[in-house]
Amino acid sequence: MYRKNWKRRVAKRLLALPILALFAPLAACSSTPENPPVPVDAVELDRYLGQWFEIARLPNRFQDDCAGDVTATYDRAAAGRISVLNECRRADGSMNAAEGLARIVPDSNNTRLEVSFFSILGWRPIWGDYWVLGLDPEYQWAIVGEPSRDYGWILAREPALSDSERQRVDRILAEQGYDPADFQTTEQSGASQQAQERE
Repeated sequence: MYRKNWKRRVAKRLLALPILALFAPLAACSSTPENPPVPVDAVELDRYLGQWFEIARLPNRFQDDCAGDVTATYDRAAAGRISVLNECRRADGSMNAAEGLARIVPDSNNTRLEVSFFSILGWRPIWGDYWVLGLDPEYQWAIVGEPSRDYGWILAREPALSDSERQRVDRILAEQGYDPADFQTTEQSGASQQAQERE
């Protein structure tokens, strides 16, 4: 009975792996491309912690289940690590949540992290790169990517960015070797209300 339940739990975890991998590739890049994007100079971790709304992302299979209302919440964890809570709304209206852990890459001034959403009895064999490639001076938006440029996200403290803020973000994306047109806008329920309030 115990063995049967254990097998069922393992199977469930493996089936959920694509969902648990929100915001991180399944494996850290084995090699860095010749001209990778360049992280910002430094990140003040305490200012970066908290909740972020996903404004847009490069389409990826790990988030195929997310129809909208995608958020990421970061907090301090034990041993100098960072807890990660990613949430999104599915097409049927239900919510999905994935808990992970991030570790800071040494000598990176907090600009490069590795994130894991999968563990086996506390062991985390899979880590994905998380590089902060653009950051508002007031920490109101951030651009996150990784060396291969296969993944990319635009995050903000509010559900929407102003046109001028988005133009600035797009300029940085282009400078970092991304095509801003490839980023798919994330539907945020609070964005339309925010727009009405601005009017």
